[in-house]
Amino acid sequence: MIKGPAPTIRLRLTVLYGLVFLITGALLLTIGYLLVRHNLGARGDIRQELRKLGVSQGPVVGHQLLFRPGSPEAAVATAIRNRLRNDALNQLLVEYLFALGVMTMISVAAGWLLAGRALRPLRDITATARRVSGENLGERIGLSGPADELKELADTFDGMLARLDAAFASQRHFVANASHELRTPLAIMRTEVDVGLADPDATTSDLRGMGEAVRETIDRCERLIESLLMLARSEGAAGGEEPVDLAALAAYCITDLHARVNDAGVTVRDELEPAWVQGEAGLLERMIANLVDNGIRHNESGGWLDVSTHTGNGTVRLVVANGGPRIDPAEAATLAEPFQRLGRGGGGFGLGLSIVRSVVQAHGGAIEVAAPQAGGLEVRVQLPALPQDALVSPTKTRRALTQS
Repeated sequence: MIKGPAPTIRLRLTVLYGLVFLITGALLLTIGYLLVRHNLGARGDIRQELRKLGVSQGPVVGHQLLFRPGSPEAAVATAIRNRLRNDALNQLLVEYLFALGVMTMISVAAGWLLAGRALRPLRDITATARRVSGENLGERIGLSGPADELKELADTFDGMLARLDAAFASQRHFVANASHELRTPLAIMRTEVDVGLADPDATTSDLRGMGEAVRETIDRCERLIESLLMLARSEGAAGGEEPVDLAALAAYCITDLHARVNDAGVTVRDELEPAWVQGEAGLLERMIANLVDNGIRHNESGGWLDVSTHTGNGTVRLVVANGGPRIDPAEAATLAEPFQRLGRGGGGFGLGLSIVRSVVQAHGGAIEVAAPQAGGLEVRVQLPALPQDALVSPTKTRRALTQS
């Protein structure tokens, strides 16, 4: 069984174009035909027709013969006029139908070409979608032309590919980082278990010590995985956006870490001006909490911690600076990379500032890490400010993760 062409959009549009032209053309020609029929008079050479029939001619006024009403000559003249009129209308109908058929075929061919040209961007989108895979998410349509619906569709598709590319990259980073960082604690747990099992004289105290070491390592793994998940989430930047006041979030974070500040003997000074941005409150709160925690962790007893927020020139600036020993500027510039730790220890996995950088980049901002000559560390964050017309009355910002 022979199958016809697939009912593609191009074919359907072509048929639609042809039908529209056929209907409108037929309607136009019908109206023309009726008008011609209404206005058409016998304009043939009546005298010649009468001569052919052997009928004597009467007086002629213009193209009209004057016969006595009811005479045979008058009847013949009327018949001749009707015949000429019908012949002209029949010829006109044939020519109209021929012209309509030819123009319909031309319109179908033109419709096929125009539909193909109009739908070419869809073929580009389809071809790009077929080429895209997890290994080449860098493919883009890059459609040029007027800003119509197809251009909007192509740009939306490119944006989706960009988000997928970022999500896949985040997933790959998570797997690579997890496999790298979990290797050491897993080796520690295996060693503890092997040592405990290899000693036939192991006492209950020895086994308990082994269990406590394994438990401590498991806790560390859980904290590491939590940090890696937060890093992956910040890189993907998934979630709804809302107006967020960084000053309010900074105040919350300082209050939450008040106990740690007292234990570390650090003096906190803040200068918090309203600083509204558009973003995900949970990630932004985690960003500030990491900065404050980092300023406490890598400080010195009796040290200081400054937190400030400002808005100006369409930009929100968040600055977190802390005292402490002097840091090599070259080393400070690498602290925003994953698993980069200060040589003087302080615990942690080296993910705090990398999470901060990912959150900042996901919100269209920039981060700068500097090591002042006086010592300590200064982190400057810039984010696009929320436009004034988008500001809402201050409400309590949604709380999310508060533990660094």
